[in-house]
Amino acid sequence: MARSDTQNSPGSGRVYIFDEIRGFAILCMVVYHAMYQLQYIFMVDVPIFFSDWFGIIRNFFAGTFIFISGIMCRYSRNNLKRGVQCFFLGMILTFIAPFVTEGGIYFGILHFMGIAMMIYGLFGELLEKVPSLVGIIVCVVLAIMTWNIYEGYIGIPNLFEWSLPNKAREVGILFPFGIINDSFATLDFFPLFPWLFVFIAGSYFGLYSKNGSLPKTFYRSHIKWLGNVGRYTIWIYMLHIPVIYLIFSLIFR
Repeated sequence: MARSDTQNSPGSGRVYIFDEIRGFAILCMVVYHAMYQLQYIFMVDVPIFFSDWFGIIRNFFAGTFIFISGIMCRYSRNNLKRGVQCFFLGMILTFIAPFVTEGGIYFGILHFMGIAMMIYGLFGELLEKVPSLVGIIVCVVLAIMTWNIYEGYIGIPNLFEWSLPNKAREVGILFPFGIINDSFATLDFFPLFPWLFVFIAGSYFGLYSKNGSLPKTFYRSHIKWLGNVGRYTIWIYMLHIPVIYLIFSLIFR
């Protein structure tokens, strides 16, 4: 591992550790999508893909990536513009996916990130009226409450559950909110619920980061190449799915 002593004064600029964590998270996402394509497109058995703990790890790193993206909203001058650009890139993937893979991408992480950034761009000032700690706690509670919305209910398993109306699931157009039916299929899916609450929680945490309240090690570069990966995550995400498909096509077909 390459190590750098590059430092940044807390609160005055880039928070290097977030780049490094985001870089690691996107690499994990690349591995996940490679396994997905092996299992469902190229019919190569990947037993680990169905392990409960593997799903937990997948959600953890995806959540970490989304949380840090929420933090970065505090550093952006125009989140609304960034959101439109990100959503547009997501729509490009939706358009080209059927031509390069055997499946579609409907409301993947780029679509989600774009909408989340636009929501923050439009309502950020209103959200800032809520104290950061209170905002984080509320977002955590709402994320837990909506975590299983794709299974047709809101609440906490074995404690209390509110089932969604069947018509809401059958209508078929509420998938951006996580309300889906059995016929819904996509290669990548990050609905607004519960992930929007993870994103907004990150935006509240970002206030501590921007104010320089975090430990000094957060503002220091530790693994330079990983930090560089973290700065180009959107392009890595845009390219890795078709590239993986092309590589596997050459190997298996």
